[in-house]
Amino acid sequence: MKTLANLLISLVVAIWVVAIAIISVQNATPVSLKFFTFQSIQIPVGLVLAFSAGVGIIGIALLQPLWGLSAPQRKYRSEDDAEFFVDDDF
Repeated sequence: MKTLANLLISLVVAIWVVAIAIISVQNATPVSLKFFTFQSIQIPVGLVLAFSAGVGIIGIALLQPLWGLSAPQRKYRSEDDAEFFVDDDF
């Protein structure tokens, strides 16, 4: 099941990368970003999208353990695990 989850995550990331690449090629128009009184240099839209997506992916990857979004630790054994622990005292 973990392999399927990794495959789906990889597929979603690959689709995002392809979408950003297509948008980057089609939108070569330079733009300038403004934040309050700060203004950036003229850079292509595709580069802004790629940079934003990269910062977002890295940011989530770094913050995920801090938020406790990772898989919770199992505190009990399931019934499937019980078959491996057989009592040999007869």
